[in-house]
Amino acid sequence: MDFSTQLDDLQQRAADAKTSAKAAVSESRDQLRQRIDQAKVEVDQKATDARQQVDEAAADARSKWAQLKADTAAKLDDFDAKIDRRADQIDANLAASQADGAEADAADAIDFAAWTVDNARLAVLDAIDARVYADELATTVGS
Repeated sequence: MDFSTQLDDLQQRAADAKTSAKAAVSESRDQLRQRIDQAKVEVDQKATDARQQVDEAAADARSKWAQLKADTAAKLDDFDAKIDRRADQIDANLAASQADGAEADAADAIDFAAWTVDNARLAVLDAIDARVYADELATTVGS
């Protein structure tokens, strides 16, 4: 299994997210909406891909991963609903409170992503160790 390629892809996604966030800070609300809409399309596509993987997956581990992606898609739907509600509200204090909540959600998502990366690293190392051990046993048995 080529974990390096997957980790390179993950690193590129993180770099893209960072670039997008930096650019978004100086954009108008309309530009931000366009950026959000594009990100939603991309996440929706990945969620669709994940749902297809769920349908094709037989292994329990893949099922759990696909469920995590599906849960993420559900959170995105909730995010969409929050954005729609926010557009209809005028109260500045409420908007500030929602902004605080959105920032907290973003911080939580970053923390979750970091946790996920740490766990992915552990899983990769465990998989490599399991393969090395299996190969050693095969060599020992074959001798």
